[in-house]
Amino acid sequence: MSDLLPNPAEVEILGTYFPPILVSAILGILAMVFTTKWLARRRLFRFVYYPNVIMLAMTILYTLLIGTFLVPA
Repeated sequence: MSDLLPNPAEVEILGTYFPPILVSAILGILAMVFTTKWLARRRLFRFVYYPNVIMLAMTILYTLLIGTFLVPA
């Protein structure tokens, strides 16, 4: 019966185990911060009506992409 249940995947960083979604979320937030700084440096945020919603959308998108393609599940 236990063969039918999937084994939970964990990411080990410096001897501590973290859930994959936490690692994906942290990397997604970091990617959003770097993208936001890059857009602000080039003054592209002045064309955005509501920057907070764009930053939230970028965080969700980056977290989804990083969790799908980079972090093992």
